[in-house]
Amino acid sequence: MKSDCIQTTSCQERKKDPIEMFHSGQLVKVCAPMVRYSKLSFRTLVRKYNCDLCYTPMIVAADFVRSAKARDSEFTTNQGDCPLIVQFAANDARLLSDAARIVCPYANGIDINCGCPQRWALAEGYGACLINKPELVRDMVKQVRNQVENPRFSVSIKIRIHDDLTRTVDLCRKAEATGVSWITVHGRTVEERHQPVHYEAIKIIKESMSIPIVANGDIRSLKEAENVWHITGTDGVMVARGLLANPAMFAGYEETPLKCIWDWVDIALELGTPYMCFHQHLMYMMEKITSRQEKRIFNALSSTSAVLDYLTDHYGIDRTS
Repeated sequence: MKSDCIQTTSCQERKKDPIEMFHSGQLVKVCAPMVRYSKLSFRTLVRKYNCDLCYTPMIVAADFVRSAKARDSEFTTNQGDCPLIVQFAANDARLLSDAARIVCPYANGIDINCGCPQRWALAEGYGACLINKPELVRDMVKQVRNQVENPRFSVSIKIRIHDDLTRTVDLCRKAEATGVSWITVHGRTVEERHQPVHYEAIKIIKESMSIPIVANGDIRSLKEAENVWHITGTDGVMVARGLLANPAMFAGYEETPLKCIWDWVDIALELGTPYMCFHQHLMYMMEKITSRQEKRIFNALSSTSAVLDYLTDHYGIDRTS
């Protein structure tokens, strides 16, 4: 686990508490946990453009606890990386609490992934299958609460909804009674992929709960985020692909500004971001501002120097626009 954090100056003491943010009455803008993508360099970028709270990619708790190599590769942070939530995939209360204790000095809280619909996750007993196991979710939350001494350390869950929404409300109420800090609701069922998001279902869940609720699903602009916030009455919105396409989205930009692209170059180079990740993020960011021919050329580039030459040739050295 690589970190510039000074353990005696914990993340919770350096930045505003996320729970306080959710109770502020203001829209809390959240960067989702995205496998391969929401790592330190990308979190650093979106924080420059009005993102309030960031999640790490989902980390398998069992691997994280058992392997120092996994810790070093899966979790990197620094002092500016706050407030931060570490998301874990887990199906064992003891392993999850061990993982939570490891990251506690470096993060504001952990999140239990109860929404991932991928087959491998379901086969391992992770992700969305947990919405059908409220007792296991309860045990994991209780164990973390018992093992982590910091009372400000948050424990949240991210879920999908059931076809029968009363089951989802029941799950959320049981989680709230156990001490969950907030719940993020992706407004689709496990089977749904690209169908419209059920924002009305998120609204019903919010009206049934006392703890903060975060809405998630198909939010592509600040205006859409604000609309979903108002429609659902939730305390925040979480965005995934919308931020990949436009990391400046929360600052009100309709498409990625050139300044944001150059900011990404500077951050990625400074933090030593691997080329594949560096290039992939740029491909997402430039999707709307490049022609088909330009995409074909840019996507075929195979080195950092080639990317820098391309950006300089096509977009100049003006980094203020």
